[in-house]
Amino acid sequence: MFFTTLAYAMGQAPSNGGGQGNPLIAFMPLILLFVIFYFLLIRPQQKRAKEHREMLNSLKRGDYVLTGGGVYGRIVSIDGDIITLSVAPDVEIKVNRNFISSKAQPGVIIEEKKNKK
Repeated sequence: MFFTTLAYAMGQAPSNGGGQGNPLIAFMPLILLFVIFYFLLIRPQQKRAKEHREMLNSLKRGDYVLTGGGVYGRIVSIDGDIITLSVAPDVEIKVNRNFISSKAQPGVIIEEKKNKK
């Protein structure tokens, strides 16, 4: 007797429509979470990446830049993806275009003295 009442208690409750409900409602929290992630994380990151690509494409000779390693320099020449930077008087380094972080202010970099003895 005890097992039969337990079996009835564990049975599925009768449903009026016979269906499980709308599957769209079941996935609504997941869809909402994706929309929030898109507008708060994915979209701003794509916008920053696009702005960085445009900045890299607009680099020209004479611009002051900051590299990813923290080196300030002035662009001496550009040869495809290789950019030659002047970092001090008579000191030039070559860096890959993709390692340029941003453009820098000209006052940050020590300029070569015009009147050398």
